[in-house]
Amino acid sequence: MTTKFSVLLSLYYKEKPEYLRLSLHSLLTQRYLPDEVILVEDGPLTTELYQVLDDFERQFSSFKRIPLPKNKGLGLALNEGLKHCSNDLVARMDTDDICFENRFEVQVKFMMTHPEIDLCSAWIEEFINDDINQVVSIRKLPETHDNIIKFGKIRNPISHPVCMFRKSKVEKAGGYMDFPFFEDYYLWARMIVNGAKLYNIQMPLLHFRTSLDMYKRRGGIKYALRETKLAWEFYKIKFISFYDFVIYCFTHFPVRIMPQTLKKAVYKRFLR
Repeated sequence: MTTKFSVLLSLYYKEKPEYLRLSLHSLLTQRYLPDEVILVEDGPLTTELYQVLDDFERQFSSFKRIPLPKNKGLGLALNEGLKHCSNDLVARMDTDDICFENRFEVQVKFMMTHPEIDLCSAWIEEFINDDINQVVSIRKLPETHDNIIKFGKIRNPISHPVCMFRKSKVEKAGGYMDFPFFEDYYLWARMIVNGAKLYNIQMPLLHFRTSLDMYKRRGGIKYALRETKLAWEFYKIKFISFYDFVIYCFTHFPVRIMPQTLKKAVYKRFLR
């Protein structure tokens, strides 16, 4: 294959240097290497993080660092980074996850042989305790576009850290927006409404780092209210009906405000 593609990441000061190093190393060991890596420095970073970036820059010549003077949040940072991606084909990744070595090989081949697809993602293996072999769950998502739409009316149908998309289709939908906790989900809905076709490859292609903190971040009254606002936006853009909006709120709100231990059990039993 000779297809060029970009990798887009966003980094902020709370990331652990050792996680970032492992994440970037997984890009260097890919069977099919990216043409460029775009990393947005979302506000000032720590000395240790700058050191990791400097080391990676010496190993990968097509590394573009986009420094932002202040932290803007994931949505606005990614939208800024997207402007600097030279290729229409863009892969997303988070700075604490680890790619399977065949990730880009599989995704680029799929996107090139399926020009009708505008975004593809895959399953992810969730691991804990810094051991990628200690898999606690596999997040499996529906395969075809129609099933993705159906699933998307209830839950996020795409794993953001392992997706690959056509930049032109993301821009057509308005790009990433400032919508804390749900920047990706909101984008998928707008892409679908704008006619984009989505697909999930039915195999894991990413080691996804998880912890008990994940359940804390995905709960609380602030998170629940933000999710209700998201559902209302879905209704406004006609991604869901008013009936769907009501069902979404009644099924999601109680889970978000329940105790952490109970919420963890619900995730493990029903959402994985």
